[in-house]
Amino acid sequence: MTQQLSAKEPSPEQIAEQKIYKQMGVTDEEFAKICGFLGRTPNYVEIGVFSVMWSEHCSYKNSKPVLRKFPVTGPRVLMGPGEGAGIVDIGDNQAVVFKIESHNHPSAIEPYQGAATGVGGIIRDIFSMGARPVALLNSLRFGKLENDRVKYLFEHVVSGIAGYGNCIGIPTVGGEVMFDESYEGNPLVNAMCVGLIDHDMIQRGVAKGVGNPVFYVGPATGRDGIHGATFASEELTAESEAKRPAVQVGDPFMEKLVLEACLELIDSGIVLGIQDMGAAGLTCSSAEMASKAGNGMELYLDEVPQREEGMTAYEMMLSESQERMLFVVEPKDEAQAKGIFERWGLHCAKVGKVTDDGFLKLIHHGEVVANMPVGALVDECPVYNKPSKVPAYYEASAAIDTTRYPEVTKLTEALKSVLASPTVASKEWVYNQYDYMVRTETAVRPGSDAAVVTIRGTRKGLAMTTDCNGRYVYLDPEVGGRIAVSEAARNIVCSGAEPLAVTDNLNFGSPDKPEIFWQLEKSTDGMAEACRFLDTPVIGGNVSLYNENSKGAIYPTPVIGMVGLIHDVDHITTQGFKNEGDIIILLGETKAELGGSEFQYVIHGVTEGRPPELDLATEKLLQNTVLKAIQEGLVASAHDLSEGGLAVALAESCISGNVGASVNVASDLRPDFALFSETQSRIVLSATPAKADALKHWIASQGVPYQEIGTVTGSDLTVKINNEQRLQSPISELAKVWKDAIPCLMA
Repeated sequence: MTQQLSAKEPSPEQIAEQKIYKQMGVTDEEFAKICGFLGRTPNYVEIGVFSVMWSEHCSYKNSKPVLRKFPVTGPRVLMGPGEGAGIVDIGDNQAVVFKIESHNHPSAIEPYQGAATGVGGIIRDIFSMGARPVALLNSLRFGKLENDRVKYLFEHVVSGIAGYGNCIGIPTVGGEVMFDESYEGNPLVNAMCVGLIDHDMIQRGVAKGVGNPVFYVGPATGRDGIHGATFASEELTAESEAKRPAVQVGDPFMEKLVLEACLELIDSGIVLGIQDMGAAGLTCSSAEMASKAGNGMELYLDEVPQREEGMTAYEMMLSESQERMLFVVEPKDEAQAKGIFERWGLHCAKVGKVTDDGFLKLIHHGEVVANMPVGALVDECPVYNKPSKVPAYYEASAAIDTTRYPEVTKLTEALKSVLASPTVASKEWVYNQYDYMVRTETAVRPGSDAAVVTIRGTRKGLAMTTDCNGRYVYLDPEVGGRIAVSEAARNIVCSGAEPLAVTDNLNFGSPDKPEIFWQLEKSTDGMAEACRFLDTPVIGGNVSLYNENSKGAIYPTPVIGMVGLIHDVDHITTQGFKNEGDIIILLGETKAELGGSEFQYVIHGVTEGRPPELDLATEKLLQNTVLKAIQEGLVASAHDLSEGGLAVALAESCISGNVGASVNVASDLRPDFALFSETQSRIVLSATPAKADALKHWIASQGVPYQEIGTVTGSDLTVKINNEQRLQSPISELAKVWKDAIPCLMA
């Protein structure tokens, strides 16, 4: 094979002798396997291509064993893991397409572009399936907001999300933000996109038809993002700042053109396969498309649009320049495809062809510069079963009594302190930067249990949420995993929707540490069990490992993105209390469970013990009962109990409804426990007096424990425990504390 190497690129002999491959994250054992697949020593281009394809970010080599636990099929699932995004049937020949992905490390180095390109990448995953993106969500984690660097990261990540989503015209309708020292220096930026598609328009990323041309569309390739996939597959260090060039630069206006042109191309019916150039850029898209079709591909790199002079084959293949797509059509349809893109002002370049030899062959300046088996790149990456070990902290925390804390008697002040915690406080500072009303289909804006987008031309809607409490998962990964799925489903149900499926983003530390891999194993056990029990299969997602800082790993944070179907827009329900005189009902039993709670963290300054327990049968019964009650028109408002327990749930329902409540709770618990425990499987409902009896009768008939605890009234929140007043505050004061917390910290 003839090889062309630039003066800066080491020879195959140097790569082997100097172990240059280790700089790309390839181990000695992996290098030996690569040599075996090639029958020779790889050159610089080839080892670069293998290094990104065999990175954790692209291959899931450390996480495949745990990902196999997830249920991935169901009667509604049309497309599960393996494509750009999962697809779920919602009836009437329509389907919802959704996926979540991380851009953690890039956002730690360059927060604006890191977050912006994370949004751009997940949008491309959706429209590459043939779907029209209709909504964006996110899940964010930062260190303590008192830290200046954290403030900088928070401000610019939010600005990057807003800048990209607002410009492209897709509403950012929901999400979550949590702050904890654990995420210091390694923020989590997970972006989710939801789209709609008709069944007959579904696309796949396959390079079909030997001899068919391969086209590149989008902006020219530059040197930004080179080795982004491997950068995402290693720990952040003090030297990471030097890798700033690995962060891509996004252009939402260009993406809007590419989106519309690609959807028009797909609508024309001539596309045989299409895939976005995401992680690992041209390398991953070409290799995966060829692999899924059982074919090979030949790329002519001189034809790749380039925005910088003298780009090498290595740079072109590994660049992660944004807004680029690869697609295949038949030769007879070339002119039509080019015409579509010309109308949108986009250059469409023929850069290769589909072959039958099973190899990815790269030709540059008339020379073959790389020739690699597609199967080796995509299907033969080594899979590791990492050693697992129970952490010492987990064993020690079993003995911690989280009810031993001195009783807090000033409960109004305690509520205000918890409401002022950035994790619980209003996120208006965040979502007011987002255009969440563009396209005019947003029925429930950010700030309720789940966002809701209506489906044009129907009476249906989609509810969507992202959820995970990393503290729970840290204290007990298996229980925390169950809770993450269950809370997401509970939020979907409280909006009036039937939970459909899950996309997950598994954010963990280094899998090379046995204690971290144990967290990954156990949390996926809990998630898989909950998904099976609640009939919410996992249809896709992302794994982000090596999230560490100088103090160690982040809290394990397996974020759940969930979408639900609202069968009739009349069922849409929000958390705010509605009318004076409405009856307030608490469903579920409350236990003294403070482990991992916001009350424990804010008031007692620790995160310790065990998180709340969760019984999946109890959870499913609760959700089914509430959803049916909503669908029968018996419910005025619904709000699940999560961070801050009953006290925060009542305050949020009052603030959202701009009305007060008078509550009297019967409880055997200490008052501070009764109000701030985070016992799972609890929901606060309100109903009109005319419907309250029917609602209570329905709840009782299902065997769900409940108590009528008060009425919606006045302008204060007044809470009694066993007829003794324990908490009282004007709603205006609670609202001010809740709404001002983050703006004051960011000022």
